[in-house]
Amino acid sequence: MIRTFILATAMTLATTTAGFSAEPIVGNWKTASGETAAIASCGGAYCITLKTGKHAGKRIGSMNGSGESYTGEITDPANDKTYSGSASIEGSSLKMQGCVLKILCKSQTWSRM
Repeated sequence: MIRTFILATAMTLATTTAGFSAEPIVGNWKTASGETAAIASCGGAYCITLKTGKHAGKRIGSMNGSGESYTGEITDPANDKTYSGSASIEGSSLKMQGCVLKILCKSQTWSRM
């Protein structure tokens, strides 16, 4: 009886966790400059790391949020300056925005790979 209960519980947990999907921001993205950036869960946030190009392996950001809206920090790998950032997802596009004092902003649109 106990063995049947344990087996039923294990099967329920397996099917329940299989139904959860990753956040929409997680995955590989083609940046505006043509490089590949990987976004993955890390310590309660979502870390952005360049996978290709001159700055491959460099972590360029960290975002918090869920669904279609995220906020955090973005680093420009060319000048190593960090800005307050935001990201929003629409379909297979990711709009990344970095701002200084929340008034001087630049944005890029990345595509899901």
